[in-house]
Amino acid sequence: MISRVLFGLFGYLVFLSFVHAADWPQWRGENRDGVWSETGVVSKFESDQLTPVWTTPVGAGYSGPTVSGDRVFLTSYLKEPKQVEQVHCVDRLTGKEIWKYVYDCEYQDIGYPLGPRTAVAISDGKAYSYGAMGHAHCFDVESGKVIWKRDLHSEYGANMPVWGIAASPLVDDKRVYLMVGGQPDACIIAFDKNTGEEAWKSLDGLASYSAPKFIEQAGSHLVLVWTGDWFAALDPETGKPAWKHEFDRAKGPINVADPVVDVQTGRIFLSSFYDGSYLYVLDDNELESNLLWSRRGRSEIHTDALHSIIMTSVIRGNYVYGTDSHGELRCLDLSNGDRVWSDQTLLKKGRWATAFFVQNGEHTWILTERGDLVIARLTPEGFDRISTAKLIEPTTFLPRRSEEIVWSQPAFAHKHVFARNDRELICVDLSSAP
Repeated sequence: MISRVLFGLFGYLVFLSFVHAADWPQWRGENRDGVWSETGVVSKFESDQLTPVWTTPVGAGYSGPTVSGDRVFLTSYLKEPKQVEQVHCVDRLTGKEIWKYVYDCEYQDIGYPLGPRTAVAISDGKAYSYGAMGHAHCFDVESGKVIWKRDLHSEYGANMPVWGIAASPLVDDKRVYLMVGGQPDACIIAFDKNTGEEAWKSLDGLASYSAPKFIEQAGSHLVLVWTGDWFAALDPETGKPAWKHEFDRAKGPINVADPVVDVQTGRIFLSSFYDGSYLYVLDDNELESNLLWSRRGRSEIHTDALHSIIMTSVIRGNYVYGTDSHGELRCLDLSNGDRVWSDQTLLKKGRWATAFFVQNGEHTWILTERGDLVIARLTPEGFDRISTAKLIEPTTFLPRRSEEIVWSQPAFAHKHVFARNDRELICVDLSSAP
């Protein structure tokens, strides 16, 4: 019981340390948990159309922007006159380009070859990008100078995921951790963050699209990963698994969502398009974890619990909220996976329909695939839509769908939202009146 209290206290202190933080320096925010802690932002939109403070042209891509200080980072792709990936650094206040790095990148054998998927991570004056074909770069934030680069797909004989590299880089004070899918036993690889030299490699099997993250358990700092074949926690110093569970997937890897960690209780929720939902709990005193329940429907249409695709769910108290395989918003009882309610008003029904959730206090901010920004309240009683406005135009054609979509996680920083489509990166002021 004492360790559980300490575990919760640690999470609370981490939260408090970032209450006043304004940056969004990596995938899904400061703590990689989809939480936006700023106050002084609007609680309701004044009109149904949001007006950008600035826009800047970029190439195509699924990657979301990140924000550090007065700089915004994004990756994109151009098909003509030749295939290249780009790493953009623009001024946060004006959108003007500070630097841009362009490199040749021919897309081969990946589905939906629109552009890069991962978010740039910023740490200690360095920016880390990871392209759809496995090109890893480390840049000096100020100048854009390349500090080191690696072609990980070629170097490690990686089995490229069907939809390319999508798991965003994770960085600490020593290393950058990447989902590679290399052979042999190199699914997860840690590199020296300053030199790019390999520190260790770990786990066999295939890569997935789910991003790694840090957790604390029984006094240990660990890297939590959900690969194509394993759900595991690794020692960041050695890569040795503290524990691991074989992931019994129904088909090829399609786990895209991040594991959702409830810091207060040590429970971890997983959801996958074909494989349904899983709930694990971390042991209080030992480096072990246990499966509490799992639920899988008989098909992607006839689902049980939650079969999400791209979006990462939100835990609030003893309930978890997320969108199912065809866009139905659901609330589940976290104790057993039972459905509390479902709602189809947020998204139109469609295969792989998705939205991106960010929690700000009691409000859940949601960017839908139609480019609408929604302020809502999610409770066991239902989905309460407070306000909706158009943020950005969807521009991506999606097979099997009649409407264009936007599939990119926005960044919330400095009381602004930063979002992209296949043509532009935009910034919108969300601050409330003084």
